[in-house]
Amino acid sequence: MIDKKARKFLKDYLSNASPTGNETKGQEIWIDYITPYVDEWHTDVYGTAYGIINPGKKYRVAIESHADEISWYVNYISEKGFIHVVRNGGSDQTIAASRRVSIHTPTGIVRGVFGWPAIHVRRGKDLNLSPTLENIFIDVCAKDKKEVEAMGIHIGCIVTYDDPYEEITKKHFIGRALDNRLGGFCMAEITRKLYEEGIKLPYSLYIVNSVQEEVGLRGAQMIAETIRPNVAIVTDVTHDTHTPLIDPKQEGDVRLGSGPAVTYAPSVHRKLLQLIEDAAKENEIPYQRVAASRSTGTDTDAFAYANGGIPSALISIPLRYMHTTVEMAHFDDVDHLISLVVASLKKIKSGHNFKYLDR
Repeated sequence: MIDKKARKFLKDYLSNASPTGNETKGQEIWIDYITPYVDEWHTDVYGTAYGIINPGKKYRVAIESHADEISWYVNYISEKGFIHVVRNGGSDQTIAASRRVSIHTPTGIVRGVFGWPAIHVRRGKDLNLSPTLENIFIDVCAKDKKEVEAMGIHIGCIVTYDDPYEEITKKHFIGRALDNRLGGFCMAEITRKLYEEGIKLPYSLYIVNSVQEEVGLRGAQMIAETIRPNVAIVTDVTHDTHTPLIDPKQEGDVRLGSGPAVTYAPSVHRKLLQLIEDAAKENEIPYQRVAASRSTGTDTDAFAYANGGIPSALISIPLRYMHTTVEMAHFDDVDHLISLVVASLKKIKSGHNFKYLDR
């Protein structure tokens, strides 16, 4: 049950900017929330945060999400005072025009907009002009380059959107960066559930919120080598494939409100996946299935192939409109993912053998 306390945390967490490479403020909110429910917490040098329950046990299990959101870097400032950008992660230029933004400078936030010429002045081939990396620009109401620089804006400043969290029905909510601070929210609520229900685990549990997933799974790569878990369950988001312009035959059959999705892929350990599916069936938790042909494209891959191989699995929340400012999710899917991870953790035994061949 996503109660009032959890919803306040979700709103606070999602409303804060946490761009790739500068996730600190979001991590501080996350750490403050989990602190009462863990025995200790730590961060690494790049900002990945993790709490530990039952520290010091020989057998270690990790549950993980990623904390970063897509954004932009200031790349060029014109003499007329307009700002041009490059991607930081998988930012979509086609949604940029007319968006409000925050530019993160050493002295604070500067507000601006992605400007766009009015339809009245676009003629001929420009009538159906589409946003590209070459033609999008940010306007901060400066008369020239010197005035932009006087605001503290320089090459390399990070730019984020401002669209807030909003509950649009009793079951649906929207916002930017649900990919994948929604996973971070689930990690925190799993930790809270274990604590409040007095669930005792026979191993050390690492609750991880990694940085820099959007630029190549880098935070997960580093933290997997640091904590060296015996098992890893990764959470992320996946596409609801039943909106216009998406083909379920190509992208899989996933719907909002039908439960979290488990992934079949080479990096997903089939014995761990079977344990998770058994936990879902035993506890009557609805779930869906998706398949990935080579890699999952998530932190699962980083954990799976680290340290000589870590049995890893992926559970995802269905999401509409990924990498936009109106990402949409369903509270029931979130609640069921939390329950499924807790049920799976209870089935894992200390020293659990996940070897395919043990002869």
